[in-house]
Amino acid sequence: MQVNRRQLLGAGIGASALLALPACSSSGDSGSGGGEKKVEVFSWWSGPGEGEGLAALIEDFKKNNAGVEFVNAAVAGGSGTQARQVLTSRLLANQPPDSYQLHAGQEAASDIKAGKLEAIDYLYDANGWRDKFPKGLTEKLTIDGKIYAVPVNIHRSNLLFFNPKKLAEWGLSAPGKTWSELLAQGNTLKGKNVKLLSVGTTWTQMHLLENVLLGELGTDKYNGLWTGQTDWNGADVVAALDTFKQLLALSVVGTDDWQPTIDKVVAGTAAFNVMGDWAAGYLQGAKALKYKTDYDVVASPGSAGVYNFLADSFTLPKGAPHKAYAEAWLKECASKEGQDLFNPKKGSVPARLDSDKSKYTDYLGWALGEWQNSSTVVVGSLVHGVVANNAWKAEIEKAYGVFFQDKDSKKFAGAVAAAYAANK
Repeated sequence: MQVNRRQLLGAGIGASALLALPACSSSGDSGSGGGEKKVEVFSWWSGPGEGEGLAALIEDFKKNNAGVEFVNAAVAGGSGTQARQVLTSRLLANQPPDSYQLHAGQEAASDIKAGKLEAIDYLYDANGWRDKFPKGLTEKLTIDGKIYAVPVNIHRSNLLFFNPKKLAEWGLSAPGKTWSELLAQGNTLKGKNVKLLSVGTTWTQMHLLENVLLGELGTDKYNGLWTGQTDWNGADVVAALDTFKQLLALSVVGTDDWQPTIDKVVAGTAAFNVMGDWAAGYLQGAKALKYKTDYDVVASPGSAGVYNFLADSFTLPKGAPHKAYAEAWLKECASKEGQDLFNPKKGSVPARLDSDKSKYTDYLGWALGEWQNSSTVVVGSLVHGVVANNAWKAEIEKAYGVFFQDKDSKKFAGAVAAAYAANK
């Protein structure tokens, strides 16, 4: 079923999410930290763009909480893969940070079941946040009737970045509007010794894959992949996977994270990069490039008018050593001021409904308009925590590792379908 933004705000998106942490016993109530004026915040925001956004939040937090030491416990690694491994060890050892990052949705479900997170409805009620965030977003954060996280932004996964000067140099007027058209451009570029796409480490490959599936199948069938309504073994899904293979064959595929990968597009060794809108923050910030002149971005092929959505959020762990300052951090993340400082640098749009729209220019001005357009169709990201439960997501990743090596589309589709049947 298609979900436009108005429906999202009114009713939420029904979905499960991914990759939560192993269960273990709770460490009990949060302590006072012995009176220390300190807060430790755990995230995966360490690279260019995201690092500057976090730094702006931290600076504002320090201004509003004089004398509080801020420990930035960021762990490098795009999309949080490495960070979650470190966090798992800490939670198992009952040594939580004061707050940690996760994606909005069911990503927190196992942590909640294990007694690792505090419900923070009281903060929403005390600060009037229920009226400040879209209803559908707060419903995504609600598990068993309680809210456990504060969203700081809204991101879009399905974007195609390119260098318009290089495109003109290669004789291309615009990116292909379908994946078939883009493949045709790839064959043209091959004769010019230019790779079609730059692709990096495994999560960036799967990021590309989900958006190829979206563009090839359309929103209804894409949504059905995660609910059992679309047959993974169907000819249309296998054909989309074959398209993905053809794209990889014309692309440069490495092991870098997303920043060095998109640098190849800036340099002109690859024509396009499929990435979330955090890349815009990096390109305009760390790389000091101008929107529409030095870089441009469109919806990935076949997905115009669709927002493949995810949101970053922060939590209050049980046993947080400095609970009062953890609460202060959550207030910072939820604040209009904090979100308006953070999002322009991060390359995302605010989760709040009342943010200062004048601060969102260039790419972000377009993105905010797309997000707030009532006709925009909203779907959820696989890679970034929206559409697959924990066990199934792990099986998809495992099957993808085999698929990347053997390139057997039918085998991969069958493995994903079987994993869904076992884990739904």
